[in-house]
Amino acid sequence: MAAAGAPDGMEEPGMDTEAETVATEGPARPLSCLEAEAAAGAAAEDSCAARGSLQPAPAQPPGDLAAQASVSNGEDAGGGAGRELVDLKIIWNKTKHDVKFPLDSTGSELKQKIHSITGLPPAMQKVMYKGLVPEDKTLREIKVTSGAKIMVVGSTINDVLAVNTPKDAAQQDAKAEENKKEPLCRQKQHRKVLDKGKPEDVMPSVKGAQERLPAVPLSGMYNKSGGKVRLTFKLEQDQLWIGTKERTEKLPMGSIKNVVSEPIEGHEDYHMMAFQLGPTEASYYWVYWVPTQYVDAIKDTVLGKWQYF
Repeated sequence: MAAAGAPDGMEEPGMDTEAETVATEGPARPLSCLEAEAAAGAAAEDSCAARGSLQPAPAQPPGDLAAQASVSNGEDAGGGAGRELVDLKIIWNKTKHDVKFPLDSTGSELKQKIHSITGLPPAMQKVMYKGLVPEDKTLREIKVTSGAKIMVVGSTINDVLAVNTPKDAAQQDAKAEENKKEPLCRQKQHRKVLDKGKPEDVMPSVKGAQERLPAVPLSGMYNKSGGKVRLTFKLEQDQLWIGTKERTEKLPMGSIKNVVSEPIEGHEDYHMMAFQLGPTEASYYWVYWVPTQYVDAIKDTVLGKWQYF
């Protein structure tokens, strides 16, 4: 006797759902050989496409490695690689710097190197090697040898501002004080020297002109006692040498507080000039018959106002 249930050929409600659940949760059907080959081929194509989308990095030329090495080696800005170098001792502000520098670099390039070492702007530098180093000539042309000492004279902008501001103020005060007095050349203390007349061997003057300091000492002038005096400007040592028949005083330019001058009446192409060596006017060192064309250059050099030649 058949069990009670659905008639033959009819399914019970919910059988479709159960069948779908079993089909979903059941193990996957094994693939036939043709299906497996097709699936493997598709996977291989996908892999090739993925690899093709990645472009390989271009090989770096051998020359780039050399360029990187030259940068990492820290060559001089003057292009030291492959060029003949010379050992220099650069001396500035009592400090020595040992530098290797290309022998075929110019004086202008040397100033740039000095700037990188000291912070001293090229325009404020006086670079000395057996005289002033020309900016347009190479070190080889001026016969610089290995171990040479390069003297640098000059002050940074901050130093100039710090040092010159008091001097400028002192100079203005001195001028204001002078305006209240009679002309210097009429004062008794100066008259006794000026009355001797112009020295026969005094250097010639050029009225109305301004010239740089000559390469030779300024000579043929008188000092306060009426003796002959000469002025030598040692730029490489930042000194003023005041020489007489008896002795030569070597004064650091930074120790000179002020410089005053006045044309000599009746001989306006010559000046009387004083260097203030101490805190008061009593320390003035007077020099008479200074050619007028050198007056401004003397003041600028002694007081630190560099001229740009």
